[in-house]
Amino acid sequence: MPEPSVVEVSPARFADVTAQVERIDDAVGAAAGHPALGDAVWRDLERPGPDSAGFLVDDAAYAHIARADNENDHGWVLGLAVAPGAPAKGTRTVLVRAAAAHARAHGGGGVSLWILGADADSDAELSAAGMRADRELYEMRVPLPLGREAHWPPGITVRSFEPGRDDDAWLRVNNRAFAGHAEQGGWTRATLARRIAEPWFDPALFLLALDADGLAGFNWLKIHPADDRNPARGEIYVIGVDPRMQGARLGPALAIAGLDTLSDRGITTGMLFVAADNQPALKLYRSLGFTVHRTDRAYELEVPGP
Repeated sequence: MPEPSVVEVSPARFADVTAQVERIDDAVGAAAGHPALGDAVWRDLERPGPDSAGFLVDDAAYAHIARADNENDHGWVLGLAVAPGAPAKGTRTVLVRAAAAHARAHGGGGVSLWILGADADSDAELSAAGMRADRELYEMRVPLPLGREAHWPPGITVRSFEPGRDDDAWLRVNNRAFAGHAEQGGWTRATLARRIAEPWFDPALFLLALDADGLAGFNWLKIHPADDRNPARGEIYVIGVDPRMQGARLGPALAIAGLDTLSDRGITTGMLFVAADNQPALKLYRSLGFTVHRTDRAYELEVPGP
């Protein structure tokens, strides 16, 4: 059987294919119960980088490659959606190879692909394309309201994030809390500005904990609307504590306060994503009643330059 035919899409044509990509991702979601493409793909489709590219297989599969947008990661982020109507064999492989060829032509580097709800078939097909399984992420969920009380360390006050006022302080604490982290560390003003520009951003759902020395920690929340397979969900998008506050039990208080804020909005399901090997975080979230809903897996490919 011949390999599926791949059509490359330049950034100048992203607007022309966005509706087609949405149909492909919706088809994946209808079959799997979750989308295939993450926020990074949709941000880049709307505001593409100069080195970005898309790749289509008919009206059934799409891959998107773009530069990572933080200082800790100098490689590429790859998104991949293969709908049930795609050619049965080889679609993922040809799309990964096309994206890798694009990365090679633009200087090479590491290519990272997250597969939501990854399984053994994902491992086998992506291994054939030269990618290796690297990290796992759990999506965890908990019923709301939580029924717990937040116990704050002495001297802590809590307020909402104010864009323009809190940007620099938040970037300093975030980058200290996630030093060396591939996705969350190394954020810049531009990285933060792109998230603030997202339609889902609500500063009232971005909680800051402050003490006499400034920002001590934060809990940034996000609401996902209900869809055919899921209720409305309130996500702990990113939660962090300044290393100077380690051991003060600020993290649990921030988590509980954030979940209470979501519950006050009428949200009955809380969720978050956490690295599968982050045992301290898993211990905390399980103590709050979270259970694993889905396992996502990152696959990596190192692409040499031209």
